[in-house]
Amino acid sequence: MPRKAYVPGVAALLAALLAGCTSGSDDGGTTDNSNPGDTGSVTAVAEPGRYDALPEACRAVGRSALDSLLPGIRLIPDETQRENAYQGQATLTFDTDRKAGCRWKVESTDAIDHLSVDLERVVSYDNAVSDDSQAETLFARKVTAAGLPAPTPSGSTTATTPSTSASASTSPSPSPSPSASASASASASASASASADLQPRLLEDLGDEAFVNDVLASSGSTAKQRVVTVAFRTSNVIVTIVYEEQATSIGVVPDSKEMQDRARKLAAQLADSLAG
Repeated sequence: MPRKAYVPGVAALLAALLAGCTSGSDDGGTTDNSNPGDTGSVTAVAEPGRYDALPEACRAVGRSALDSLLPGIRLIPDETQRENAYQGQATLTFDTDRKAGCRWKVESTDAIDHLSVDLERVVSYDNAVSDDSQAETLFARKVTAAGLPAPTPSGSTTATTPSTSASASTSPSPSPSPSASASASASASASASASADLQPRLLEDLGDEAFVNDVLASSGSTAKQRVVTVAFRTSNVIVTIVYEEQATSIGVVPDSKEMQDRARKLAAQLADSLAG
């Protein structure tokens, strides 16, 4: 009689268990502990600024620069007072890694000079905004607050020629020669160009962006006071230089070009020192 085919109970149980284990793994399905919505993406963080600290403001300005900006400083007779004048007075801040500043004041027989240097390291607390972008926004506000005038178009200033002056005279005078007229026109053009070069304006050769402002303040017969401000941004650091001079004699006007040149030279030195 033929034997009956059968599967032992233990063998059947093992076969069932093996089938259950392999059915969920080979077909690419997910297990109970997996999360289909979790893609593992990481939120991008904006780049930090180049600078993570600031130099000491009072030491950032060298003695030769102070000699130029504050001519009376070398003439202070008392050595201790002279040394104190060179050292300046640090601005009180609660976080020297974020803000630093220094002030100088020197009086002489011709003028009273003030100089201030302020440095700010900008940090963005928004992961989507870089330190540089935040600094750029803050600097744009400084430019707006300065109220810089629109650039004067070249050739828009018209000077009075000698012939116009002659026509206003009661007695006739000979007409100027062509060469004299050309010389007068060239002189007037140069004067207009020099005036445009000294007006408050944006600067293209300093840091990532910069501007210079120039304000002459006076009332009535009081002595004239000129305030020249040069501000620039390099990466996430904003530097502001304020240079003031008040003449001690009535009628004397502090020279705009001289003061702007001095302030811009100091700004260039500070920009170079930050660049390292």
